Amino acid sequence: MDLRASDALVRALENEGVERIFGLPGEENLHLVESIRRSGIELVLTRHEQAAAFMAATHGRLTGRPGVCLTTLGPGALNLSTGAAYALLGGMPMVMITGQKGILSAAQARFQIVDTVAAMTPLTKMTRQIVSPAMIPTMIREAFRVAQAERPGPVHLELPEDIAAAPVEEIRLIPPHHTEQPVGCPAAIAAAAEVVRGAERPLIMLGADAARPRCCHALSGFVARMQIPYVTTQMGKGTVSGATDLYLGTAALTEDDYVHDAIEQADVIVTIGHDTSEKPPFAMSDPSKTVIHIGFRPAVVEQVYFPQLEVVGDIEPTLQALGDLLDGTVPHAQALLPLREGILAKIAERATEDRFTPQRIVHEVRRIMPQDGIVALDNGMYKIWFARNYRTTVANTLLLDNALATMGAGLPSAMTAAMLYPQRRVMAVCGDGGFMMNSQELETAVRLGLDLVVMIVEDSAYGMIRWKQAAEELTDYGMTFGNPDFVAYAQAYGATGHRVDDIADLGDVLEGAFSARGVHLVVVPIDYTENTRVLIDELQNRRTAN
Repeated sequence: MDLRASDALVRALENEGVERIFGLPGEENLHLVESIRRSGIELVLTRHEQAAAFMAATHGRLTGRPGVCLTTLGPGALNLSTGAAYALLGGMPMVMITGQKGILSAAQARFQIVDTVAAMTPLTKMTRQIVSPAMIPTMIREAFRVAQAERPGPVHLELPEDIAAAPVEEIRLIPPHHTEQPVGCPAAIAAAAEVVRGAERPLIMLGADAARPRCCHALSGFVARMQIPYVTTQMGKGTVSGATDLYLGTAALTEDDYVHDAIEQADVIVTIGHDTSEKPPFAMSDPSKTVIHIGFRPAVVEQVYFPQLEVVGDIEPTLQALGDLLDGTVPHAQALLPLREGILAKIAERATEDRFTPQRIVHEVRRIMPQDGIVALDNGMYKIWFARNYRTTVANTLLLDNALATMGAGLPSAMTAAMLYPQRRVMAVCGDGGFMMNSQELETAVRLGLDLVVMIVEDSAYGMIRWKQAAEELTDYGMTFGNPDFVAYAQAYGATGHRVDDIADLGDVLEGAFSARGVHLVVVPIDYTENTRVLIDELQNRRTAN
């Protein structure tokens, strides 16, 4: 069989352990698609390039290995841009491969040609055009190395159609190898230990970078040894089980929520894996408070985050070394623990109220999801409520985006989770606005035979922005829209649709959907009056009282 450069690229991807590629075909990547057809890699055909990028990024997030997506040139390549930013800000390893017109001739002049490499430069860790078949093995190896290295993120390669079709005589692949991360400097670890040892009210905060799949065991062990209470950021949820007696909650807002009582009273905060791409979980303003940054990389100094001490290195061995120095020597480790009961009680209020409040919806989802069940959130007001109220016990079982915070990612992310973990329950939770941005991927989910439940919380409005508009005392304007009959919409794609009119039925409907298997769309109304009652009035009254 004659070998082409596209065959070399696919073999290089197989050499990296790639099992599936998400994307769409086009004239300029047909040779690559043919090479995939002849390989052991599965091509997951999506209905939009943006969804392919979200799916590849989520693969990277859940496995730690770069997900791969492909598109054609121009319009297809540019449709990856939101997914590229999603992976870049979220720290998710991903490799994007786009097509291009031939570079050795210009038979179609400038038709459909944009400078994709230039467009991807600010959205990726690395972007390159492949100009020779001989470069393919090294460029693929470098792409995967860069995508996976701390901080993980997206890499883009452009493969022109004439290069893809060029013959090659042999393919020499480069074996991947594991690279050990450096351990934190002993002097920095010792300095951090001294500060923690002397703390009157220490607190641990777990952030997005701590959610790497390889970190969770070390984090759980460190917290258990230290017996210091902890909070998480939204993207740090699940890094250590929320079922422990040390969990104080999740910072779903930047200030004034109940969990911030602990943050404000702490004199030493140990942030582990805090990534300032995520919306701030607190703002540094008190000069008497010491913040210790522990992470794979140095802190990014921001107006709201400028730690006084940093320990930079691989989190797992760094925490082991710090724990060895501190074990049994932190006399005031549990000083903030008396706050726990009050914080969690306030967050749990009205969770069983007989109406479609966000708290009740979260309660019902948590009730029917097993510990290892995965909930993938789109972006909307309900995300704040899930971050506050949904208790996670297993890492990466509440997938939310608090970095780019884009709409439209919830369904594709859940689909990837369902493909990776077919034995686990997977649910997407989407607002009606976010769902419709990639709703066409229901067809993809049905075609792939996934077991997936998609819950739409319906308020016929862009609910989060409407809440902000009301908070600013602006006129209610430009926020509402109409929706299709979602039950019929699901059925049109071959999925099963359900509409829940009584909150008491929600748990049974979700349980039945999971038991029946296949793709189910469950539509529930949502009563967002709680946004104003709790997140504006109640928290504002707390601020005034304090």
